[in-house]
Amino acid sequence: MKNTVSTLLEQKQSGDKITMLTAYDYTTAKIMDECGINTILVGDSLGMVMLGYENTLPVTMEDMIHHTAAVSRGVENAFVVADMPFMSYQVSVQEAVANAGRLIKEGGANAVKLEGGAEVCQQIEAIVNASIPVVAHLGLTPQSVNAFGGFKVQGKSLEKAEKLIQDALKIQDAGACAVVLEGIPAKLAQIITKKLFIPTIGIGAGNGCDGQVLVYQDAMGLTAGHTAKFVKRFAELGEMMRNAVNEYITETKSGEFPAKEHTYAIDEAVISKLEEENV
Repeated sequence: MKNTVSTLLEQKQSGDKITMLTAYDYTTAKIMDECGINTILVGDSLGMVMLGYENTLPVTMEDMIHHTAAVSRGVENAFVVADMPFMSYQVSVQEAVANAGRLIKEGGANAVKLEGGAEVCQQIEAIVNASIPVVAHLGLTPQSVNAFGGFKVQGKSLEKAEKLIQDALKIQDAGACAVVLEGIPAKLAQIITKKLFIPTIGIGAGNGCDGQVLVYQDAMGLTAGHTAKFVKRFAELGEMMRNAVNEYITETKSGEFPAKEHTYAIDEAVISKLEEENV
C-alpha cells in the first residue's frame, strides 16, 4: 500500500512507528521499498556521502532533482521526501514555492523538507497552499552549521528548549505534515511529540518520536571514521565491499576470473574457419 501523508498520520495516532532511511539512487531505493520502508528521504546529506563535500551547503537544486528522480523511479510504495537545499527557499517565498514545485514535478517527490522554525513559516504555508506537502526540520539543522559553530546538540537550555517547542507548534500551524527532530535531548523530543498532532521523525532525538531516520551509509556501515553518537550500524557493508574488491583484484590478476562459466562459447568449426583465414 502506498504510504501517504494520511497513512503517516494514522501511524502516529495508532502508535505504529514510522520508518525512514535516506537514499540517493534507484538501486538502493528499490531495495528499501521492497523491504517495506515507510518513507525515503533524499537528503541534502548526499553532498557529503555521495559528492564528497565537507557539509550540505554546496548542494544545488540540480543535484537534488537528479538524485530525487533516480530514487522516485525505484519506488512504488514508500513516501519520498526531498530536501530543499541551502538557499533554495530562504531568499523569498516565491523562490521557495517554485523550487518545491521542481522537486515534485521534475524529481517525482511526494513531499519536500526544509529546515527552520518560525522564520520559514511563510514558506511552509505558501508551499502547502500550492498543494505540496512539507516536512519541517528542527533542532540540529545542518544548513545552519556555520551559525551553530559546528554540529552541536540543540535545545539544552530552558530558553532554547522553549523556543524549539514554540517553533514546532508554529510550523504545525503553518501546515507542515511532519517534522524531523535532529540532535536534541530525548526528553525534549518526547514533549514536542506529545504536543504535536503531526508525526515527529527523530535522528539523535531518542525513541519517544513517532519514527526514526538515519543516513543509510551510516546505518549500513559504509562510512569510516567518526560517527555520531546516535548512529547504530546495522551492518558492515563497507568491510564486505572491501573484501569483495580485493578478491576481484586478486582473481583478475591471477586469471582465475573470468572462469569458463563466465564466458560465451562459439562453434569450433567457426573458430577453425577463422583461424584458417587469419593464418
